[in-house]
Amino acid sequence: MTTSGAQQPLIRVLYDESREDFGRPDRPRPVRVYLWEPDQVPAGPAPLVVVSHGTGGSGSGMEWLARPLRGAGFRVAALDHHGNNFVDGYEPEGFLHVWERPRDVTFALDTLARERPLGPVGVAGFSLGGYTAAALAGARVDPRIMRAVLTGAVPVPEIPEFPGVLEALRKKYPPDGASRGVPDTAAAADLTDPRVRAVFQVAPAAGGFVTPESLAAVRIPVDIRWGGADTVTPFETDTAPYLRHIPTATGSSAGPDVRHDDFFAPQPADPEVRFRVGEEAAAFFLRHLGRSATAV
Repeated sequence: MTTSGAQQPLIRVLYDESREDFGRPDRPRPVRVYLWEPDQVPAGPAPLVVVSHGTGGSGSGMEWLARPLRGAGFRVAALDHHGNNFVDGYEPEGFLHVWERPRDVTFALDTLARERPLGPVGVAGFSLGGYTAAALAGARVDPRIMRAVLTGAVPVPEIPEFPGVLEALRKKYPPDGASRGVPDTAAAADLTDPRVRAVFQVAPAAGGFVTPESLAAVRIPVDIRWGGADTVTPFETDTAPYLRHIPTATGSSAGPDVRHDDFFAPQPADPEVRFRVGEEAAAFFLRHLGRSATAV
């Protein structure tokens, strides 16, 4: 399915035949793509930035990041992660099987590359999308921590969009409950995509769920922004592991009073933060991916 309109992204729903729909196992996994072309027509393949939304969000809500990237000459592809987006509804696996998200990005890149040559690729992500971006650079989930969460040995972090998510997963997979179908190899898989040359994280989540060793092995540039008043993905719990263990990571606070919600709320406490961070993301990717040549 494809739709488009003036000043709107092209919207496509792709189907990954190698994975199942969480709600309908007889169907392939859907990956919705919102595709913006650069403001100026490039003479060759434009650099591409893939954007990954936060928990329970949607690629359609990431226009604040797509707009400055598009204006800087990038092709932008924002995704809806299956089971974790408000367009299609929620499934417990969509919130807890986080390793499926980076696979969505690789699948989308494979599909786009079959259609036309890709320019240099970067990934930007907000909240759980920040983990998604890091996973494509080499970050790996610690299977011991993930199994402890899924079996209830460690409390599940509060997820306002899906209260009782672990109980829902257990009901869906009796009698083995949440741990069913989650082998260590799946949780801890290396999801690096060698096409990804740079990563930009905004208020990243799941920093405490990935191994320091995998972060230490990241070699591509990573830049991070966080909010000083963020209580959803607090700096010490979620951002600091990426910043401290990734040798190429740089970053700065988006402001001492910036909350997590300021990146998506209709009336943010800091109405300028999305504009500032979007422009900083565009500048970062221009340094590391370059600028496309425009057609004459």
